Order: sequence, then C-alpha cells, then structure tokens
Amino acid sequence: MLDTTSLTRPVDRLADRLRATPQSALRRGAAAEGLALARELARRAQELEFPGSVPYELPDAGPFAVGDQLSVTGHDLALALAAAGDEAALADAVDLVTAVGAGARA
Repeated sequence: MLDTTSLTRPVDRLADRLRATPQSALRRGAAAEGLALARELARRAQELEFPGSVPYELPDAGPFAVGDQLSVTGHDLALALAAAGDEAALADAVDLVTAVGAGARA
C-alpha cells in the first residue's frame, strides 16, 4: 500500500493553522482558500473512489469549520490514493496542498 504521509502531514499542518486563524483573517479570505482546497481534495477522492460518477460538492459549513473540512477531505484522499497506489496523483496532491499552504493568509 502507498505511504501517504507526504500528503497527510501538510494537510494536518494547514488544517491546524486554519483552526487557529483569527476570525478576521478567515473572513478576509483564508476560509475561502481552505474551502476551495478541501473541495478539490474531495473531488479527487470521489473520482478515485467512484469513477464515472459526478462528484458531489463539499458544502460550505462556515469559516470556523474549514480546518476540519480540510482535514477530513485530505485524509479521505490519502486513503483513496493509498488504495489506488497512484504515486503520480499523490505527488500532484502534495504539490497542491503545499502551494496553497505556502500562500495561505492564515
């Protein structure tokens, strides 16, 4: 099985940063950026788990939930990638999370 800690570690770090981010920064865009990333990770996981199905969009649960949403979707994608053994998709997901984390306003 594929080791996905290269994905789960940066997801956890970014999720923790979002959980600790002040409300003002969340409202200025950090929550929207986190939600966009969580939605993308959820979409990728659904495409792996249910190929050929139209992915559901992750709902906006509010700025204070975005850290948890990111954590759940990131770990869900990691499990799907591990089961699929898709190293290229794993590397792409790590790059995406790292890029968003580097530019996060949190």
